[in-house]
This record gives sequence, structure tokens and C-alpha cells, in this order.
Amino acid sequence: MAAAAPTPTSSLVSKPHSFANLPKLHSKFTLPFPRNPQKPNAAAAAAISHRRNLQISNVISSPNKQIQREETFVSRFAPDEPRKGSDVLVEALEREGVTNVFAYPGGASMEIHQALTRSSTIRNVLPRHEQGGIFAAEGYARASGLPGVCIATSGPGATNLVSGLADALLDSIPLVAITGQVPRRMIGTDAFQETPIVEVTRSITKHNYLVLDVEDIPRIVKEAFFLARSGRPGPVLIDIPKDVQQQMVVPNWDQPMSLGSYLSRLPRPPSGVLLEQIVRLISESKKPVLYVGGGCLNSSKELKRFVELTGIPVASTLMGLGSYPCSDEEISLQMLGMHGTVCANYSVDKSDLLLAFGVRFDDRVTGKLEAFASRAKIVHIDIDSAEIGKNKQPHVSICADIKLALDGLNSILEDRSNGGKISLDFSAWRRELKEQKTNFPLTFKTFGDAIPPQYAIQVLDELTGGNAIISTGVGQHQMWSAQFYKYNKPRQWLTSSGLGAMGFGLPAAIGAAVARPDAVVVDIDGDGSFIMNVQELATVRVENLPVKIMILNNQHLGMVVQWEDRFYKANRAHTFLGNPSDESEIFPNMLKFAEACGIPAARVTKKDDLRAAIQKMLDTPGPYLLDVIVPHQEHVLPMIPSGGAFKDVITEGDGRTKY
Repeated sequence: MAAAAPTPTSSLVSKPHSFANLPKLHSKFTLPFPRNPQKPNAAAAAAISHRRNLQISNVISSPNKQIQREETFVSRFAPDEPRKGSDVLVEALEREGVTNVFAYPGGASMEIHQALTRSSTIRNVLPRHEQGGIFAAEGYARASGLPGVCIATSGPGATNLVSGLADALLDSIPLVAITGQVPRRMIGTDAFQETPIVEVTRSITKHNYLVLDVEDIPRIVKEAFFLARSGRPGPVLIDIPKDVQQQMVVPNWDQPMSLGSYLSRLPRPPSGVLLEQIVRLISESKKPVLYVGGGCLNSSKELKRFVELTGIPVASTLMGLGSYPCSDEEISLQMLGMHGTVCANYSVDKSDLLLAFGVRFDDRVTGKLEAFASRAKIVHIDIDSAEIGKNKQPHVSICADIKLALDGLNSILEDRSNGGKISLDFSAWRRELKEQKTNFPLTFKTFGDAIPPQYAIQVLDELTGGNAIISTGVGQHQMWSAQFYKYNKPRQWLTSSGLGAMGFGLPAAIGAAVARPDAVVVDIDGDGSFIMNVQELATVRVENLPVKIMILNNQHLGMVVQWEDRFYKANRAHTFLGNPSDESEIFPNMLKFAEACGIPAARVTKKDDLRAAIQKMLDTPGPYLLDVIVPHQEHVLPMIPSGGAFKDVITEGDGRTKY
């Protein structure tokens, strides 16, 4: 099947500039084939296949630039020994370096699970729902940068992956989803648990496959991982009929990938001429601002160096948090957009140069497009040419890997700085923005003993030193987590940004804990989001994952309530999640869910008791659930109403006020 590439080469791309430092601009990712740690016996030694390491590049480069080295892979089978298609699939995953999958079995995927039991390399973390499995795979990918892998059966198992696939596509997360399918002869007959999942997911995956020939499995798996992580990352689905899984075959591991059209459309190294033009615009600017997104998560080092060389303030999208340290009070403006800081939105509104790096001008960032950065020249660098000019027309654009573009910009800036040809001083601009920070800080009010939800996150930030991996559901708690936790490194912040999928937080924390067993992982959740995948507490317990769960429990769908307060005269339309017959009772009792799964839990209702309760949560070995009762009247502020502009920003009020 032809691969659909979302990153065709932009017409703006030209041949690399000839200045000395640009030849180093090559970004390569290696998909390693793991060595078997055990010493092979004679039979196994005969099955060793010598393979070239697969080199993946985000850009097109000359063949002689590719570094290739020999690696060995020890197969469980002799080279000419027939094995089932399911065993070929599992070995293909092993050859891609996969060590963890999130798979829930069913009739059409049983063969794959049987093959997984024969693997000494791959661990299956058994979710309790397929949506939990794919969100966990996403959490794994977001926390590690490696492709997440999930497996489900046909029909309802496959359709339960849909939200996760859409989420991964919108947030550019590398993911490989594998589904079982009814036997080939039954496809199209409305067989039991048959769903045409390739057709269902075509518009929410980067690419997908229906495997009709068992001999294609090695090539398809290799292509799927290449597609998932190269260019703009995204989800790839492989649908495998049960009879293909059962078919015997001697696999050919040396099949070449068939991705000619996709490879030809991957972006080339950035044009030196355009990079020079960007540096000139910076030197002419008085009020520049960096607008950085999820595309910068893999180039945090280069971004920091660019900021060191220029002193340009940084505003992050929800996806971009952590790409530049939020704790840098001098440079970081924190998040911009609908619930961004006043100073971040002010900076964009008043700027004369907007450097949009790895972003897509999402509506929750821009609000009214015509008013967004209306005074500024716009420079847009993104790996996906489809994003350039889609929402906001830039003055200068480059379709390229942002890592390479930043490397090139840094080289030019260093050369000119050392030669005395450029001197940048934006201290007056930074002082102006600091005044906005002082006048409009992120703040909250306290009412008696009640726990402000913002304060709970602030205390968590202090007690973890800002070093925890934070996952969230979707809603008010998500926005407060973005505002009040200071993310200093990329891949600390795991949230469903583009799709806004409730129920994401707990399974994503599971994936993060599997990927990063050395890290403190905290799911900051709302009661509404948490209960959507509450069954994953069983997975947390059985796998003994040290996931900490802090529920900000206001008994309501908080963000919808906020909009009801502001725009619907506080008319409650099915947003109360408690028990209407006894509104004073905390319902449902989250502690009972934890108790049912053997997870330690506690509830805190008073502000003075909060710090000790959070500290106990962090100190308790293994998983822990803390139910933090917070008032439902709190609003996430600042807030720019949907479709509004910076002049419409709301900085005061809550549900205790009538509008």
C-alpha cells in the first residue's frame, strides 16, 4: 500500500547554504535491534542474522552521509525454520527494539498473545480496557520519545482504540497500533466482531495497513515504525487477519521498505539563505518573542542555546511546556493562549517579530486569528508543510526539522557574535514583560479551610522540586497543572492537548511509569476524568507501578461549569457528578475504588493538612491515591473567551459571582 506522507517537501526549501557549519545539519534516529543478553547456544548461534542498523532521518541527505554499522539479532528460530505469522510479528517487534507493549487479548488476536508468551524480550502490561491500553502506549511514547505499541482484537477491541489514535495524530505522538482481524475469507461478510478498522481509522492515522500476505509482515512492521517516528511523528495501524497470524512461513528479514513517495517528500535541510534572513529579522527587531510548541521537545538543547545567544523571551503552547525551563523567571513567559499567562499573551500582542517554532497556530492559542500577533512579522518553522500558512500566513517559512534549523541559526549567530557583526540586546523588552508579570501574576484566592486546587499543584511542585512526570485528564485541573507546575525538561508533561480526551491521565501515567521507572510519576486528575478509566487501577496494582494519583475532586465537570457560570447564567446542565439526593456526600467514594484494588488512599479536605498529605503520598512506596476535595466555584484564569483577542482577557471572578 502506498504510504500517505503528511510532510511533503515545501516549495520554500532550497539547496543548503554553503557556509561552513551547515554540513553538520543531519538529524538521524536509529531503530536498534537489541542483542540477546544471554549467551547463545549452538543452535541459536546458527540462527544469528547479521543486519544493518536501520537509519531514519528526518531530512533527505546524501547516501554517503548515512552511518551504517553491523548489529546482530539472535532469533529463537533457525533461519529456514517455518513459524507462524504471529511469531514473525513478535520477532519483527523485537527487531525494532520493542520491550514493552500494552495489549488486551481477544478472539482475533489470541495468536499474537500466544506468540508474546514465547518472547523473552517483550513484556506485556495488561490494561483493563483497550482505550486504557492505547493511552498507556501514548504515555510511554510521550515520556520516552520512543514509539508506543498497543495491541487489540477485532471489532469492539479495535474501535476502542479510536480516541487514542486521534489523540496521537493531533499531538504528533509516535505510535504503532496492531489489531487482530477476522480471517481473510470472512472479511466483508459481517462476521462476528468484524469491523473495517482500516477504513474507520484512515483519517486519524498517519498511515495504516491491512496485511493480506504473511510474507509482508517483516516489511510492514519495519515501515510502520519508520513512518511513526520519522518526519512529523504519528500513529500507524496494522490490521492482521487471524488466518494470516496462523499461517506458517519462513520470513525474509531483508525485504526493503517500499516508501519511495514518502521518502521523496520528507523535508530537506533548511535553506541557509532563509536562516540568514531570519537572523537579519532578529537583528532588526525590538520586541521579538519565541512561540514554541511540541515540535521543539526533541530540540530543547538547541532551543536553550538559541535563547542564550539572543535573549528572546519564550512563550510555550500546552504541548511545548518543558522544551524551555518554565522556572527561568527572566526568559520564560510560561504558557500562552486561552488560559495562558497575561504576560505571554501580551508579548505576542505587542511583539514586532513572532518566531513560531514547531507549532500549528491552534485556535486555543490564537483566538481571533486577525488579531493574533497583528503587529509582528511572523517566522514559521515546522516539519510539516501542511501546517505552514494553514491558519496564519507567515512572512518567512521553512519546512524543516526544527532541530536542524536551530542548529543552523545558532551557527550563524555564534559566527557573527564572535566576529562582532551582531549584538542583540532585548533587555528593555524583557523589563516591559516583567512589569506585566508583576501586575498580572498567576494567583488564586483562599476561602476559609477550603483547599484551592491551584495551591495543591503548587505544593506538589515544591515537594517534587519540579522534577516529576505529570500526567493529567482534561479540564480545569489540566489547565491549573499547566500553569502552576514548573516544567523544566521536555517529556515531563503528558496531556491530551489537541483532542482533549478525558480519561487520559491514569493510563498515560501507567505508560510513563513503565518507560521511566526511575522517575516520580503523578497523575493530577479531575474526578470526572479519573472515573472514565478508573478500571486501570487494577493494572497499576498488578504491575506494582509507583504511580501517584492526586484527584482534584470538585464533584463537577469543572470546565463546563466555568463556561456555564460565564456564558449561561450559571444554569447547571448535567454537570454535577455527585449524588443529587445527598449533595453533601462525596460521591462516588474514590477511596473505595482504591481499596478494591489494594491501593493505599487518603482524603484531605483542609488546606492546613494538604502539605503533609501530599508528602505522605510521595513517601509511600508503590501506588497511592490522594483525594483532594476542592470547591467547584473556582475558575481557571486568565481566560480569553473562544474567538476573542488579547483585549478580551478575563483576569477576575469565579463561580461565586453572577455574570
